Amino acid sequence: MMNRVKISAVLTILCALGLAISSFVSPEMEQQGEEVKWYTFEEAVALNKKKPKKIFIDVYTDWCGWCKKMDKATFNHPVIAKYLNDKYYPVKLNAEQRESIEFNDHTFKWVDSGRNGIHELAYSLLNGKMSYPTVVFMDEEFRMLLPVPGYLEAGVFDEIIHYYGEDKYKDTPWKEYQESYESDL
Repeated sequence: MMNRVKISAVLTILCALGLAISSFVSPEMEQQGEEVKWYTFEEAVALNKKKPKKIFIDVYTDWCGWCKKMDKATFNHPVIAKYLNDKYYPVKLNAEQRESIEFNDHTFKWVDSGRNGIHELAYSLLNGKMSYPTVVFMDEEFRMLLPVPGYLEAGVFDEIIHYYGEDKYKDTPWKEYQESYESDL
C-alpha cells in the first residue's frame, strides 16, 4: 500500500514538473513548421511529368560548410520550406555523388577528377563553374532559368524563389522586382 502512495506521489510531481517546464518553451521552439520535402533528380522528373512544377536544385557537397549553413539557416525556415514545397520540386544533388542519373536519354555519371570527383549532371547544371553551394532554377520544361552560386540568407533567397516561382522573371527585370518585393519573413 505504501509503495502505491509513493508511486502516485512521484507521478503527480513529475506531471506538475512537466507542465511547469512546458510553460517555458518559447514560441520559436513550438513553431517547428514545415520542412522541405527533398527529392532525387529522378523523382522530381517523374513527378513533373504527372503534375508540372518548376524544379529547384540545391547543388552541394558533403564537405561544404556554407552548404550546411544554408541547410540550417535558409532551407529550414518554415516560410521558405512551405513555398519551396508548394511551387517547386526541391532537389538535393551532391555534386560528388557516384550514382548515375538518367535524364533525357542520357546517363550522367561520376567522373574521377580533382579531389573527390565530380558528377556530370552537376557540372552541366553549373556550366562547369564548380562553386558550392549553388542553387539552380529550372522551369516546368526542364530549361535552366539560372544558377545562383554562393550562400544565400533566407531574406535574399525568399526574393529569388518568389521571382521565379511567380513567373515574374518573364516580364519584370530583377532590379525592378527587388524594389517592389515585400517579404513575408
